[in-house]
Amino acid sequence: MSQPDTKQRILDAAESLFAREGFHNTSLRAITGRAGANLAAVNYHFGSKDALAQAVLERRLTPLNEARRGALEQVRQQARGAGRPPGVEETLRAFIEPTLAFRESGPGARDFISLVGRALGEPDGALRSLFMQLMQPTFQVFFEVMREALPQQPAPTVFWRMVFALGSMGQTLCLLDKPLPLPPGIEPTRDSQTLLGLMIPFLAAGMEAPCA
Repeated sequence: MSQPDTKQRILDAAESLFAREGFHNTSLRAITGRAGANLAAVNYHFGSKDALAQAVLERRLTPLNEARRGALEQVRQQARGAGRPPGVEETLRAFIEPTLAFRESGPGARDFISLVGRALGEPDGALRSLFMQLMQPTFQVFFEVMREALPQQPAPTVFWRMVFALGSMGQTLCLLDKPLPLPPGIEPTRDSQTLLGLMIPFLAAGMEAPCA
């Protein structure tokens, strides 16, 4: 097969195995075995396991973050054009809706969501550090727009409430593809628009709550 095909297979295999087994529990041999490649191909295309992990994250996060920043800038510019601050709900939606759309873009995207959830929870923190570095510019735009939406709130309050909101979103996304014990009469909710309708008002209420 051509080199791009080999590189793509390695990325797909690494993404799936990192999501299921964790970064440190996944060997390069397991990745190459799943990808139908050899260790020399990993060294040729990526150089190391750490560089492979970064490539796995960048492949999905780069376009996703571009969509998020574009939506956030649109909210900010529309608000300024109307002479008003951005709305909290529309700011949250600008960040969250592209994430839900991304999740539904294919099986690999769902593996990636699981990978991010695992990366944030792994004690070693190697993947977490990579993820946070790639997220920082987008999170900064998110923070700036949310500060404009909540000028009455101190900056540290806005920051930490955003962290809580993102934690809630991430946990929800990670649990969607896992069986949950549901009370009688409660059906699983996986439709993006239904989730947005439930999530956005809940998170906005926390963002807008008066400071203690």
